[in-house]
Amino acid sequence: MKRTIQAVLIAAALAAPAFAPLAAKADVTVTFDQGSVAYGYNDGYWDRSHAWHTWPNPAAHRAWREHNAGHYYAWKHDRDRDMGWHNDHWWDHH
Repeated sequence: MKRTIQAVLIAAALAAPAFAPLAAKADVTVTFDQGSVAYGYNDGYWDRSHAWHTWPNPAAHRAWREHNAGHYYAWKHDRDRDMGWHNDHWWDHH
């Protein structure tokens, strides 16, 4: 029995380095470019390339809404027939 326990401990010690990369946390950075947002809604936003995104976090949603009230709509984007995408692009006029 003593040899079995020793064998298991040795095997575990030898195998531990192989699993170390799985235990390490990945460094992931998500950036949010407020300037890329065309139209904001309470469930996400359209970017200027006509791609739909959910807000990355509540703080980004709140900050964009506060600074871009004229282009923010306090409802879900799919309420309208055009899914919230407007063909008259406000940034083309600035």
